[in-house]
Amino acid sequence: MYTCEFGIIDEIDRSKDYCEYEPEKYDCIYVDCDIVLDWWEMGLRRVKTYIGGGFDKEFYGIDVNGVTLIPPESLFELEKVVESDPRTKEDKSLQELLKKIRKAKEENKYMICYGV
Repeated sequence: MYTCEFGIIDEIDRSKDYCEYEPEKYDCIYVDCDIVLDWWEMGLRRVKTYIGGGFDKEFYGIDVNGVTLIPPESLFELEKVVESDPRTKEDKSLQELLKKIRKAKEENKYMICYGV
């Protein structure tokens, strides 16, 4: 199983390259990559993000093959996507992701996703 790892960035540094793999630093949780791919049709394509580990490449969705930065203003849409997935009721990793998204929203923080 391939996974995407989601975490919260405590203090965003717009000059930093976030390509370095640091899942412990961001307290990442793991979600099956196939689930994330399924979200495309569930609204993930409306979630504004940045790919490539910095802020140069604006994108919509999650780069399952790289690093994605998710700004605070996109967390509401991401939360809606995860909530709308019926698997969230049973899948512990999706429940944890929902908690993490809500925490980042409350604290107005960026999230990071490491793809495969």
